[in-house]
Amino acid sequence: MSRFRGLCQASLNATKRALAWNVEDLMPPTEKCIFKFNSKEELKKWHLYSDSEYGGTSIVHLATPSRKQLRNHLPVKIFCTWMKWLSSASLEILDAGNGVNGIFSGNLSLDVTEGSKWNITRSGFCGMRSKKFDGFIDLDAYNTIALRLKGDGRCYISTIYTENWVNSPGQPEDNSWQAFVFVPKDNWYIAKIPLARYLPTWRGNVIDAKLEMNPSRVLGMSLSVNAEGGIPGAKSGAGDFKIEIDWIKALRTQ
Repeated sequence: MSRFRGLCQASLNATKRALAWNVEDLMPPTEKCIFKFNSKEELKKWHLYSDSEYGGTSIVHLATPSRKQLRNHLPVKIFCTWMKWLSSASLEILDAGNGVNGIFSGNLSLDVTEGSKWNITRSGFCGMRSKKFDGFIDLDAYNTIALRLKGDGRCYISTIYTENWVNSPGQPEDNSWQAFVFVPKDNWYIAKIPLARYLPTWRGNVIDAKLEMNPSRVLGMSLSVNAEGGIPGAKSGAGDFKIEIDWIKALRTQ
């Protein structure tokens, strides 16, 4: 009986250890790093877009630095020399002496290309959008998106793309949820946006309905800038823009 009790006790102890491990495993950390802009490999996760796709004249370029450029702290930019275009932008990785960060910069134009097949009433926007994740990421355990940024006083737009469960069946578009991000000029700043503050949108317009995001099925993210709109007091209008990006994380603040 003594041996039998010993086996039972050993089994019970093993079960307790397994249960304790499972409980800890089910409690995710309080923060989850989604993007870290510290290498040219990170740039491969993003693509750029602008109003030029719809007849506007704001265009974007994607650039990656060589090892020599990173080693010597040299900037990497692609400039548009075709005079038809009045604005340009780039996404780059640069070591400015205080660590390697991503830089999204350029120039916004409100002009529209003559003869465009798209009937657009406004232009002047550029954005950087992540390529779709391999499947999706689950942010259900978090309630806030945080971005470490160094801005120019403009208001930017943070977008989360989720699996389509809001639009009508058969529509190929992902659901998009957007929130404004105002970044003070010239200083590093951690912007924290509660997920509840993201509004459902369709092609840049807020959907006037009570909808709830599904954070467990996130497909991608983007950061964009418009020449017009935003929050009162933020810099607006055509002209240059520049924002440095260190990381994007999900936080659990409660």
